[in-house]
Amino acid sequence: MNEYLKRVLEETKAKNIHEPEYLQAVEEVLTSLEPVINKHPEYEPFAILERMVEPERIITFRVPWVNDKGKTIVNRGYRVQFSSLIGPYKGGLRFDPSVNQSIMKFLGFEQIFKNALTGLPIGGGKGGSDFDPKGKSDNEVMLFCQSFMTELQRHIGQDIDVPAGDIGVGAREVGYLFGQYKRIKNGYEGGVITGKGLSYGGSLARTEATGYGLIYFMREMLQANGNQTLKGKTVTISGSGNVAIYACEKAQQYGANVVAMSDSAGCIYDKNGIDIELIKQIKEVERGRIKEYLKTHPDAQYIERTDENSPIWTIKTDIALPCATQNEVSIKSAQNLVKNGVIAIGEGANMPCPKEVIEYFLENGVLVAPAKAANAGGVATSAIEMSQNSMRYYMSFEEVDKKLEDIMVNIFKSCKDAAQKYNLGNNYVAGANIASFSKLAKAMKAQGIV
Repeated sequence: MNEYLKRVLEETKAKNIHEPEYLQAVEEVLTSLEPVINKHPEYEPFAILERMVEPERIITFRVPWVNDKGKTIVNRGYRVQFSSLIGPYKGGLRFDPSVNQSIMKFLGFEQIFKNALTGLPIGGGKGGSDFDPKGKSDNEVMLFCQSFMTELQRHIGQDIDVPAGDIGVGAREVGYLFGQYKRIKNGYEGGVITGKGLSYGGSLARTEATGYGLIYFMREMLQANGNQTLKGKTVTISGSGNVAIYACEKAQQYGANVVAMSDSAGCIYDKNGIDIELIKQIKEVERGRIKEYLKTHPDAQYIERTDENSPIWTIKTDIALPCATQNEVSIKSAQNLVKNGVIAIGEGANMPCPKEVIEYFLENGVLVAPAKAANAGGVATSAIEMSQNSMRYYMSFEEVDKKLEDIMVNIFKSCKDAAQKYNLGNNYVAGANIASFSKLAKAMKAQGIV
């Protein structure tokens, strides 16, 4: 490895020894940048890498709230404002018990590169809390969101930092957060948060954007490798949240046979093809478990999860779309997928495949659509929402969807061109890292030592 890269990686590991997810994200990016660093020795005197891996600001705060029984609960809130090189900090909020500083930094770091790939003027950030909205009443969620925003509002603004939703933060939570922000600021600042409801400044196609974008990227990747299409391909999708649902919907529109989806308890296998409208009813309306699919489709099969390996990856498939959470695909699961003939992986979640798993797929000739490129459709459409808020204008669903499709086509082209420029073949993982890093490094050098 290049000595500069090696030194920065070792220093980063020493400084962040208790943050495994963050270190994993940094190592995945840095180890793919060697061709660029070798070509640009001038980056070292400017400490480009050292500044790239250090957040501009980390805000940690307590979030006290009162539950329905009158008991005061205290959670911890975070906002990692990682990079404002090319625009205001932009990235979602995650409410989940697993949230800690390492996960916030990993997500914020990934967001910098993802946002750079969109070609839009947005920097990178991430935030959230260890609060769990599952099982909470609407009133409890509202009180938590209001307390969370009471602190967060000091640090955000439509030209400073623009949060959005993520795991555990859907339309309900975004509404409560925005309402509290508006109440405190005594003004309507629509562009301060994205993923808003259509009745108060949201964008059409935002709900569908990440899942649709994943499939647009997959379409381009298949076409560039043997002129293949999604039509007739068997697809399995982990998760049953926003990304998974709309990836399924768009894949089915292209003629793919989506046979399996999952949640944290297990997966549904329906050889006749997933009934996506039923999944929407169970997950988006009833907030139920995916096992309830059997009530309507008793001929389907439910496979319970018994260990850390999701059973969905034992099902024979052409295309696997991990859309649940980070590090969800183990090496054992990857081996099952390869043994069963998988041809392509599309990362709908953030970093669902650890570095060794990605390397295993690539070594076995499996195409990999990396998360920072393939799931960038959500944040791209958030930026489109910000533009609409600034213009006081609404675009039609078709207008937004066409812009999203164009952005995803351009993202794939950037990844492909970067990989080809450095003789990396169809390694789009490295291509995504190189394309986004090159843009960020140029901006960082231009702005001086700040």
